Amino acid sequence: MTRRVVVTGASSGIGEATARLFASRGWDVVGVARRADRLDALAEGTGIRTIVADLTVQADVDRVRDELAGLGPLHGLVNNAGGAFGLASVEHSDVEDWRRMYDINVLGTQRMIAALLPLLRDGARDAGSADIMTVTSIAAHVAYEGGSGYNAAKFAEHALVAVLRLELAGEPIRVLEIAPGMVKTAEFSLTRFKGDQDRANAVYDNVLEPLVADDVAEAIVHAMELPSHVNLDLITIKPVAQAAPHKVIRGPLVPKD
Repeated sequence: MTRRVVVTGASSGIGEATARLFASRGWDVVGVARRADRLDALAEGTGIRTIVADLTVQADVDRVRDELAGLGPLHGLVNNAGGAFGLASVEHSDVEDWRRMYDINVLGTQRMIAALLPLLRDGARDAGSADIMTVTSIAAHVAYEGGSGYNAAKFAEHALVAVLRLELAGEPIRVLEIAPGMVKTAEFSLTRFKGDQDRANAVYDNVLEPLVADDVAEAIVHAMELPSHVNLDLITIKPVAQAAPHKVIRGPLVPKD
């Protein structure tokens, strides 16, 4: 039986890597994102279906639901769409940055879950189980200076996941969370620093092997391909060079004398 999975934020980074990996493992993949050109590139040669949608717009989410309903049961949802905007203190933050982060990281996740749960229940009836995987961040669990709005949004997203797990108890639907640390992608830090490439590059300067999108994708797909009675409630994944959001070792990693 071919299982169907939806991956949001599939136009780049972790979402794109996850969609491609699922497709290579034989899943029927639907990638959702805002940028049509990037989704066209994703679809080319992979067989991945794509839907252009902005998850901060309820009408777009409703359209995603309606298109998916025509395909049949849904067996997995990967809530990956999100982002960080700014690295300011609580005192000096731009409230609009906070609003944007809450809308995509928290409300976008809630919109997709609420819209697609009936299809996921159909998938659970079809295959015996279904999965909801949400990509949060170590920023959802550890506060750090400069985190401000991103910490607040991701802590809220983590709470949403925890509540959902309680609400779905008794149904064969796994609720999983993966919380990545430092992942070097083309866009995350560039978006956070509003296009300042030098500041974005500095995040990873002299860090030995930060994670890449494929590393996180491997963990996501692994968790969702485990036997259905195994639930990885929370996966924290960081490069060895990162002990915490605020403690990153720059330079070689060497045993102490």
